[in-house]
Amino acid sequence: MWMNGVKGIVERVILLLLVRMRRLDVFVFAFAILSSPVLSDLILSKVDRRIDLTTQIVRATTSLKVENTGSDLVSEILLTIPDNQANHLAYLKATVNEGKGKAKASSSVSLPVEVYHPKDAPPSLTFYSISLPKGLRKGDTLNLNVFAVYTHVLEPFPLKISQADIQLLLFQDSAHYLSPYPVKSQSLTVKLPDARIESYTKLENSKLQGSELKYGPYENLPPFSYLPAVVHFENNQPFAVAKELVREIEISHWGNVQITEHYSLVHGGAQSKGEFSRLDYQARPYVRGASAFRRLVAKLPPRAHSVYYRDEIGNISTSSLWGDSKKTELEIEPRYPMFGGWKTEFTIGYGLPLKDFLFGLDGKRFLNITFGSPMNELVIDTLFVKVVLPEGSKEILASVPFPAKQWQETKVSHLDVAGRPVVVLEKSNVVPEHNEYFQVYYKFCSLSMFREPLMLVSGFFLLFVAYIIYMRADLSISKSSASYLAKLQWEEVQATVQQLHKIISRCLTAHDKLEASLPDLSRTGDVQASKATRKSVDSLLKELSKELKPLVAFLQSSPQASQIFPKVEELVAKERDFQERLMAKHTTVVDCYEKKLGGREIENRIASHQQKITALRQEIDDLMDFIDEI
Repeated sequence: MWMNGVKGIVERVILLLLVRMRRLDVFVFAFAILSSPVLSDLILSKVDRRIDLTTQIVRATTSLKVENTGSDLVSEILLTIPDNQANHLAYLKATVNEGKGKAKASSSVSLPVEVYHPKDAPPSLTFYSISLPKGLRKGDTLNLNVFAVYTHVLEPFPLKISQADIQLLLFQDSAHYLSPYPVKSQSLTVKLPDARIESYTKLENSKLQGSELKYGPYENLPPFSYLPAVVHFENNQPFAVAKELVREIEISHWGNVQITEHYSLVHGGAQSKGEFSRLDYQARPYVRGASAFRRLVAKLPPRAHSVYYRDEIGNISTSSLWGDSKKTELEIEPRYPMFGGWKTEFTIGYGLPLKDFLFGLDGKRFLNITFGSPMNELVIDTLFVKVVLPEGSKEILASVPFPAKQWQETKVSHLDVAGRPVVVLEKSNVVPEHNEYFQVYYKFCSLSMFREPLMLVSGFFLLFVAYIIYMRADLSISKSSASYLAKLQWEEVQATVQQLHKIISRCLTAHDKLEASLPDLSRTGDVQASKATRKSVDSLLKELSKELKPLVAFLQSSPQASQIFPKVEELVAKERDFQERLMAKHTTVVDCYEKKLGGREIENRIASHQQKITALRQEIDDLMDFIDEI
């Protein structure tokens, strides 16, 4: 407990020093701008600012009441933003408030806003010029709404936290509205995610009410008035940042628009330090993982279908989809909880009905679809939108409601000849406010839709025609040609060799039968049975020898068998030698049993025969394998 108190005091001291250092920089900055000249006779009668810090995206809404006190006609109004905020400005929009009192309403038409570079401008400031729909004469007033969106301006403090810590952020701005014009009255409201605030700059007319911090009203402020204010607060909302998002929109005139989005995501909040305990996280996820985000929600178009969510490993099942006629929502959950600095990559895809997004105008077709990501409160550092048009599209033109780099490339897919034209749009620092409709115009001949089906039909037709021709055509060689006769002779040689192989195999089987009669003789002593087996084997071998002679004679006379006949001749000779040796062994064994000699004496007498028989049988088997390959 005592150590925690000391730690809290140290953090507050560090925060105080940090705030004082920031104030010193701001005072130097303010000293430089206070000496700058007033740019026109405009004054801001009333300024109401509201800054929303409930998410990682900072949204500032400013209502201005502008009055022209000079005699010259004014056609533009200047806005000033410090460079440290302008570098993170993602979206800026200005509209006119029309009507009075309760009837006051903001115009849906945005006014042109451009970066402006005035002479003798204060340093560290970025100026923006808002072009008015009509000039302001002397005494005229105008109600203006300015909406600005910033990313990466909330700084984690401390920069690194453990799994059990909450995420604390620092936000710095001016309690006074920074403007090149005098301000009669202005107020500021800062909306926080909840009522827990570590500290904030306490100024005159400042108060904290629930989750809202209010400064002002402040009156009669000079041009470029700046009063620093810093807020240190808790925010555990998802800090999902897509370092890169590639969004591919592929058009098929057969009725579908396929969307594929490749995300490279990182948690952009306070970096995680120490070890991660899955057990602690599962037991108390909102305590032992308060700063992590577990799921993201994507708002898809109403009739989205064939939705999938996967990564390089495969399909991710931790997702749910629901919808109705007005919306479709996809809730996805990464494979692991995302803590500060952790990264993940995944892909979502879905199909859309073509008729809802493709239209025709003046002989052209145009795609009308949203630009940004469907993910809620996602910051995209770099976004690539690739619109893949059908092959053969011409006169391609992209219309985007805000500045974006664009170029064209080619994608080759199945059944393509020249490839499909691809319109590539690139934009940095993208926020949900950029999810506006953009258009891609092109010309496309409807007959080109049938190119790929005709290619498929023609391909199968030619395949079947080729098969029919092959089956019906006589591709054999002429029967009178030398090559055809040589082929017939070789086939006859192969058939003869096959017959010879079968006869030799039958001879070897007879030999095996005669060889098997000897163990029976030693077991039973029946000499007459052994002689009977010898007689039947002799008769069979004589018949096989007669069948073998014409085959050997044919192979000897055939030119086609000149290369294999030596092996055949050697095989026949080896088989005859093997037969003679086996007969001699059999005769010796039978004689020994008739003379009633002992077993050792029998083995001595047949030893020489047995050794030769074994060697010959091995040689015969090798020659048979050779002929069998032929």
